[in-house]
Amino acid sequence: MHTRFAKFVNLPELLSMFHAVADVQTADMLNLPRPKIAGGRPQIISAPASADLKAFVQSLVGRSEKLRSGGVDPRDDNMLKITTEGRKAALDIRLVNPDADSNGETKISRAVAKIHEIWQRTKPSRLTQLAFCDISTPNPVKFNVYDEIRNSLIDRGVPEPEIAFIHDADTDAAKQSLFDSVNAGRVRILLGSTEKMGAGTNVQRLLKALHDLDAPWRPRDIEQRRGRGERQGNLNDELELYRYVTNVSGARQSPSRTTRRSAPHVGNSARVAYVRSVLTRSSKSPIQE
Repeated sequence: MHTRFAKFVNLPELLSMFHAVADVQTADMLNLPRPKIAGGRPQIISAPASADLKAFVQSLVGRSEKLRSGGVDPRDDNMLKITTEGRKAALDIRLVNPDADSNGETKISRAVAKIHEIWQRTKPSRLTQLAFCDISTPNPVKFNVYDEIRNSLIDRGVPEPEIAFIHDADTDAAKQSLFDSVNAGRVRILLGSTEKMGAGTNVQRLLKALHDLDAPWRPRDIEQRRGRGERQGNLNDELELYRYVTNVSGARQSPSRTTRRSAPHVGNSARVAYVRSVLTRSSKSPIQE
């Protein structure tokens, strides 16, 4: 049997003890000089689901129903496996079905289009961009999102030396050299995972845009991603944030429904706000003493 933490008990009393010895100051409270977020919030870019993706989602529904009926050994199939495969498919169906049709609009193609548009628009100032993706990482022997994005950008005219993967910098010296290149505008598009390109990645000097190709599990990872650009030392007045989602229904939707399609992103943002309110004893905190 595995045991794990489930919940806090007597949270108001715990917070009272915590604030007796701690003084929490957030960046907002300190009013640090940071770039404003363009539009005031992350921009959601939605892509329609392909026929292959819709069929795969239906297969996931069937598998989950079999699990609920108790007719499947958890060692053969389980909800974690179903969820993981669903996240991969939503990122790019070829991650679960290499033979799937690669034509049409996807999250990846729309991310490539947006990254290229910003690259073109900011060429005179050589501004930079970060793209985060935790699910698919570089692999020389099979399809992956990193190589797909790089190859697509090169096809659109972006010079290969201006695109880099954080995974290629496998030593501290190599990372520092890469960071220096990004801060100087020699490398203008850097792709990486939250783990490798989160805390300690100081490339904010010319950073114009951040792209979330997938939604991480932990709220702190959203903070780490956003914190790469929304921080002191960024010379830009505004920072653009983009989050990419897949509309599985494929139907034309209003902005409010499109936002609901970004549930993992919205859920993480809500958890971040909750933690901040608790730590700072905000008047909006759901915890009352």
